[in-house]
Amino acid sequence: MPPKAGPPPPGVARILIVDDDPGQRSLLDSFLRSQGFETLTASSGEQALQVLGQHPVAMMISDVRMPGMSGLETLRSARQQHSVLPVLLVTAFADIRDAVGAMRDGAVNYLEKPIDLDELLASVRKAIGLEAAASPKLAENQRLPGYVVAQSAAMQAVFRDASLVASSETRVLITGESGVGKEVVADVIHGWSPRSSGPLVKVNCAAIPETLLESELFGHERGAFTGAHAQRIGRFEEANHGTILLDEIAEMSPALQAKLLRILHDGRFQRVGSNKELHTDARVLTATNRDLEKEVESGKFREDLFYRLNVMEIYIPPLREHSEDIVPLASLFVTQFTNRRARFAPEVTRCLGAYQWPGNVRELRNAMERATLLSHGELILLEHLPLRLRHGVPEAKAPDAVPANRLEDVERQAILLALREHHFNRTEAARALGISRRALLYKVQRLRELGHEVDPPPGNAAAGAV
Repeated sequence: MPPKAGPPPPGVARILIVDDDPGQRSLLDSFLRSQGFETLTASSGEQALQVLGQHPVAMMISDVRMPGMSGLETLRSARQQHSVLPVLLVTAFADIRDAVGAMRDGAVNYLEKPIDLDELLASVRKAIGLEAAASPKLAENQRLPGYVVAQSAAMQAVFRDASLVASSETRVLITGESGVGKEVVADVIHGWSPRSSGPLVKVNCAAIPETLLESELFGHERGAFTGAHAQRIGRFEEANHGTILLDEIAEMSPALQAKLLRILHDGRFQRVGSNKELHTDARVLTATNRDLEKEVESGKFREDLFYRLNVMEIYIPPLREHSEDIVPLASLFVTQFTNRRARFAPEVTRCLGAYQWPGNVRELRNAMERATLLSHGELILLEHLPLRLRHGVPEAKAPDAVPANRLEDVERQAILLALREHHFNRTEAARALGISRRALLYKVQRLRELGHEVDPPPGNAAAGAV
């Protein structure tokens, strides 16, 4: 229970955050404080009502699904004593119908998990009557390491989100196609976090046989199974007071998912072959190239584990969607391989920019390694690039080729049409377009910056938050 406090300083709004998940509370608390708000937190609806009775607040943000008093019950009770208090609900997709009903009980809006921080900030500022704000930027004490390229707006947004989440203890799900750089984002989050002096342990769940993955994660005792000739310390123990990245988390078996759920709950686990309970203080980051929501719907991934892991999602767009970074990345890789400044023939630069890069940044790095070997570290020519790159780019544009700006126009019109047809419901529009919701949010943000109407008209604000 926070100590009793007087009113916040003039011009500073105080916001009450209600959530039983410490990671979610930490994320919202650190983010809102970074945007100039004062915050109070509560771990239950009952505690939230006590805080409201003792502290003046400008707004309450509450999770919907909580043990004991739910967020909807908290909303109704708070409205009895504070009839004009703005309340913003945070909900999982399974709770959407309840959240829509809550609008009738006085909620000003609701956001779907994982929370998009731009949407959150816009909703908060609108609810308490503040002017619109620009998107958050990197903290002043955070600079991108030299091995990171982020010249495009898309990747700057990725690392802005990483900056905001790094200082908290919240769990982060990093998503995107294979090869986009999910490990790099995990490196940056750990490096910017208060745990940076501790270990960063990485586990590829797809690279370890299912029968050995439990031992890899939690360790085993001598004699626990055939071949266990000595005690082994697991990766969660190694990551104590640091960070652990579970890559390709969707490949984990249901039985192991249940054991992971427990360690996420209280940090407790047992080595294979032992009854002794151990504890680890490791922050958990996860990564996947799959759509976990679809995996949940198909029964391949536990719903409760999904919500434990997906407190904050950072989506990394494919390389073809931030082509401004291709040549700078290529130059960086050449410099790493040769310790010299990269030199490209003009046709090489054109070829790199025109190729679609299905393997993303990993494919680009491999191509540059090959090119530096064949060029002996000198000028890189078209002949030094892999055949698939050269064959994928014709010498001259075909008569029926569609210009890049036309493709951008088609995509923009498709997104705007889908938003209008689905009443600005982000989830339904993303489903109709066949892309993830996070990918749509990224594209919507770009269209908003260009001045396009991507938000619901006044009086229908709820739809756009879904």
